[in-house]
Amino acid sequence: MAKTETLEDLYKQKFNWMPEGLQKDLGHFNVFRHEDCVGPGKEPVKYTRRDYYKIALINGHYIYHYADKSLEVNGGTLLFFNPTVPYTFEAITPSSTGFFCIFKDAFFSEHMRGSLKDLPMYMPGASPAYLVNVEQEEYISNVFTKMIDEMKGDYQFKFDLIRNYIMEMVHYAIKMRPTETLYTHIDANSRITSVFTELLERQFPIESPAQQFTLRSAKDFASQLNVHVNHLNRAIKLTTGKTTSDHIFERLLSEAKALLRHTDWNISEISYALGFDESAHFNHFFKKQTNATPSSFRS
Repeated sequence: MAKTETLEDLYKQKFNWMPEGLQKDLGHFNVFRHEDCVGPGKEPVKYTRRDYYKIALINGHYIYHYADKSLEVNGGTLLFFNPTVPYTFEAITPSSTGFFCIFKDAFFSEHMRGSLKDLPMYMPGASPAYLVNVEQEEYISNVFTKMIDEMKGDYQFKFDLIRNYIMEMVHYAIKMRPTETLYTHIDANSRITSVFTELLERQFPIESPAQQFTLRSAKDFASQLNVHVNHLNRAIKLTTGKTTSDHIFERLLSEAKALLRHTDWNISEISYALGFDESAHFNHFFKKQTNATPSSFRS
């Protein structure tokens, strides 16, 4: 599975450079124009969690996927993303404009009462998308432009000013109603199944004994997708006719066979890589699925 995207990953993928002292800058902040980070030659936005917050104003025609929800937008949208929920964008037309800023929790933690997680758009189950009209988009664009200008300057207290700009956007959004009408990608069950399959496949192939298959149960995947495990199981069963565990076991068995055939790793190493605590557990799983032990299958 793709690991949580870090700020370092973002800078490497989008800009091929790294700000000086980024790893030491626990309260890192930066702001960008959207069109500088998308398009030909730029890596697509992956469906994964991030270790940073992001606020984006985007004007274009696209579908954004957030946890198990999908929203089709054609126009301006103000979006608030937090580190606990995976998301991605699916462009319908290639052209889009806007801004986005990124920051770590520490950028605010010492400068505000409470937590960012207490804000309405960052609460569990919240709808973080706010459709904006032309007037609202112009207002928010001006706030982003002010942040860009401040980042270019050397004003001693510029980050205090930027924090105020961010909170200005937050409160401006709170006064609006979030977009509750969700676009269904084919149907909600198919969308959840599609994302589940993507998360499952991202864990493979296992390329070294140190790599480990970590999402091994329906509960693990439900946690990643931010949905109830019963909801996940029902969606997958209705869409494919198989249970969540069936899909996980089939893929696990397929990888086990490949490792037994094409590597010289011992059984213990393969067991560990596939997420089994003990070789005996792997032997039991493999024999139950194939009526053969791993050793006899390899020979």
